[in-house]
Amino acid sequence: MLGQQITPLDSVGLYVPGGKAAYPSSVIMNAIPAKVAGVERLIMVVPTPDGEVSDMVLAAAAICDVDAVFTLGGAQAITALAYGTETVPAVDKIVGPGNIFVATAKRMVFGTVGIDMIAGPSEILVYCDGKTNPDWIAVDLFSQAEHDEDAQSILVTPDAEFADKVLESMNRLLSTMPRKDIIRKALEDRGAIIVVNDEEQALEMINLIAPEHLELSIEDPKALLPKIRHAGAIFMGRYTAEAIGDYCAGPNHVLPTSRTARFSSPLGVYDFQKRSSLIMCSAEGANTLGHIAGVLADGEGLQAHAASARYRIKD
Repeated sequence: MLGQQITPLDSVGLYVPGGKAAYPSSVIMNAIPAKVAGVERLIMVVPTPDGEVSDMVLAAAAICDVDAVFTLGGAQAITALAYGTETVPAVDKIVGPGNIFVATAKRMVFGTVGIDMIAGPSEILVYCDGKTNPDWIAVDLFSQAEHDEDAQSILVTPDAEFADKVLESMNRLLSTMPRKDIIRKALEDRGAIIVVNDEEQALEMINLIAPEHLELSIEDPKALLPKIRHAGAIFMGRYTAEAIGDYCAGPNHVLPTSRTARFSSPLGVYDFQKRSSLIMCSAEGANTLGHIAGVLADGEGLQAHAASARYRIKD
């Protein structure tokens, strides 16, 4: 008999950012799949600048049945979760996004604990054919730029005239955004509007960038899917704003960034589980496999391996 046994992790640490904004949505997106997976103990850490605790973050933690909350942030919170302190219990895995210090700390403690991913700044790439309301596209680009000055917002379009319209919309609407200074800095430093020759060149650009969030603001987004190899989440059609995925669409908003969508996937229930291989032999099976294993072990010069396999052979 061959198979797998799926078991949940015993304990998980959840880092919830709190430096520049409060993120109850991060609590929900990390805690719910952990609880669905069957994690026994979920420990949350959240920074509290100026000693202010977000009621929404604590409410989300209560609703999601988080077991304990500590008001810690930064690299020291990650270290506490990885190694334990007099008050903070050590966990088996740490999940959740954070700034560069948090990401670096997660990288350093990996091996002592598991981690979900090294999350970089937020990203969005919008591919538009030029037929969507340019105000919609402008605000979609703002939606990720407002996270952080290091966030990246990119528009890819084959229509140069439309690109100009989106730029005009951005200039007009920016002043209406409460976080306009962060948005402006992110767009000036890392934003881009790229005019491509055709769809083929757009696809090449998408797969090269491997964006965290990809909006396909075009007439037939389904037709493009087989050609898109790398993207964290794909928002299809003119009416599907990325922000819907951040809060209530259903799939997780914890996504691979910094081109890691080339080899990794969104957070899910499977990230809070582990697999054990199951192998069981009957007497007849041990007889058959013992001959095979013995020959292979002899070939590798591992005589005890060969003997272990052959001791159960009857003929």
